[in-house]
Amino acid sequence: MPPETDHSAPVTIACIQFEPKIGELAANLEAIETRVRQAHANGARLIVLPELADSGYVFDSAEELADLAQPIPEGISAQRLIALAAELGIHIVSGLAEAADGGFYNSAMLCGPEGYIGTYRKMHLWYRENLFFRKGDLGLPVFDTPLGKIGIAICYDGWFPETFRQLAINGAEVICVPTNWVPMPDQDPQTEAMSNILHKAAAHSNGLFIACADRVGTERGQPFIGQSLIIDATGWPLAGPASREDEDILYAQITPADVPAKRKLNEFNDIFGDRRTDVYS
Repeated sequence: MPPETDHSAPVTIACIQFEPKIGELAANLEAIETRVRQAHANGARLIVLPELADSGYVFDSAEELADLAQPIPEGISAQRLIALAAELGIHIVSGLAEAADGGFYNSAMLCGPEGYIGTYRKMHLWYRENLFFRKGDLGLPVFDTPLGKIGIAICYDGWFPETFRQLAINGAEVICVPTNWVPMPDQDPQTEAMSNILHKAAAHSNGLFIACADRVGTERGQPFIGQSLIIDATGWPLAGPASREDEDILYAQITPADVPAKRKLNEFNDIFGDRRTDVYS
């Protein structure tokens, strides 16, 4: 990791909500680049893209995934994003289908103006992902960047409080969440999405900025719910939820160095400091 950096400057973060097309790698990368350039032109310095943004999500077979997955950072998708981040002088977090060690991971890559920074591999696999991907084996890394200390989670990882707690303990200030949220069982589709409830709660209870970039559309019969969201470290939304059906780009300004102050609820209570680690197992 790079040396300690000053995170006191405000940062404009953008979440890109779009509709990747299954198997259309070149078209997806073109769509990503167009939207990243638009977000950069609007001042974004940290840009978050959806889960498996380069490949699409609903694979028919392992053979189909094998044709699309690539190594990180050497693969076509990773190199395209790395070059784009370097050209524009920005940081990008994108979900990518990763080929590694003779298998596949549902991964996300962080890159910046100086190139490749790191990879996170999704730990909690959802539904048919278990047929194609290995469970992530890189833990929950936190990357110290000039913008702030960045952690990454992917979609179903957000259903586990331990994900955000561990990232917070590891020093994260901002969590980027590439995701492909789907409808939850028994939920009225007109009410607030469970995904948004969970991530607002995680932001509040850990004092973290959280930026969730979802996709939209229906792929091979599977609908996705959109509603991307950028959340303050207090738990209240800064931008979004975005549309349930339409492509969108959300923007918000955050200051990662504000995390310690935002964790203080009053003169007696600190949402992180009040933890009873003497009794927690």
